[in-house]
Parts: sequence; C-alpha cells; structure tokens
Amino acid sequence: MNFNKAEFFTSYGITSRIPESDRIEIAFAGRSNVGKSSLINKLLNRKALARVSAVPGKTVTINFYSLENIFIVDLPGYGYAKVGKSEKARWGELVGGYLNDGDRDLALVCSLVDMRHPPSPDDIQMINFLIDHEIPFIVVLTKADKLNKTERARRLEALKTELPCAEEIKTVVFSAQTGEGVEELRSIIEEISQPEQEADN
Repeated sequence: MNFNKAEFFTSYGITSRIPESDRIEIAFAGRSNVGKSSLINKLLNRKALARVSAVPGKTVTINFYSLENIFIVDLPGYGYAKVGKSEKARWGELVGGYLNDGDRDLALVCSLVDMRHPPSPDDIQMINFLIDHEIPFIVVLTKADKLNKTERARRLEALKTELPCAEEIKTVVFSAQTGEGVEELRSIIEEISQPEQEADN
C-alpha cells in the first residue's frame, strides 16, 4: 500500500449527509488536541494533509481521506471544555451517528489517548462505547516522545488498570515527532485492507 498517495476526499458536518460506505473505513477518534491530525499526516507522509491547529476543538467535521481501496476517517475531537453545549451536542450527534451506523464498513477505530496522562473520562467513555458496540478498535498512545524511559514505563504499567479490559486491548505507542509507531500502524492498516480473497490465500 502506497501511503504517499493518500488524498483528501471530502468532509461532512451532518451525519445524514454521509453516503453509504463503498469501501473499508478506518477511523481515528480522540479528545481535542490529542494529536489526531499530526498522526494522520505522519501516517500518510504528508505535512499538511490533515489540518493541524494549536486551538483544541478546531476539527468540527468528519473528514475522509482516500487511500487506495480504503478511507481514513478523522472524527472530530471530543472533551474540549470551552466549546458551548450546543456545539458539544452537535459533535456528539455527528460522531455518535457515524459510529452507530451499522451499515458502514467500519473495519477499525484507532482510539487516541495522550500517553502522558491517565485516560480522561471521555476517553474511557469512548473505549467503553466501542467495547459495548463490538466495534473493532485499538488504542494509540500519542505524544510518547514527551516522556523519558522511566515515565514511559510508569505510564504503561498504570494503563493496565486505567483502561477497561486493558489485557485484551491492542495498544500502539506513537510519536508524530520521532515516527515511533508509524510502521506498526501502517502494517495494521495494510492487513485490514487486504481483499478477503488475498487474506485467505
């Protein structure tokens, strides 16, 4: 899979306008400013394909990026306190509507958590939602470069009790700065995106 050939496809601000899936979708979810846009840019080897902002809560649409036979889907960030209730409600409808759409070919959700801190209540709510709805997912621990070796070991140990069903969850340690975790994520995406007949061979 050539990750260099990804292109912005379209974006939607209202769930009802999103057309039916015509290919596999891999979605990225996480709180505002967790580093989703930076991750997507690093993953797709582009500097500004996904818009990076220093202002949390900037992404207010579901953005689709075309990558060969799949869509990379960037979901709006959640949990930003300074956003008004009406905007939070709209985001909740948008993300919830997307994830609850049983007709979508949603192959995987990458749930991003800032590795420097315990998962927020919103992070836990998202993970429990994915578990309850039996949506395949992994947890991507972002901003790993901000921790030294001792801090990293401490956080990885703590996550064993902080994450629900931690022993059953696949985690990927990631840094958009150093590139750690990029190849592992790419391998996961490539494996998922293989046509069924190829996967069976």
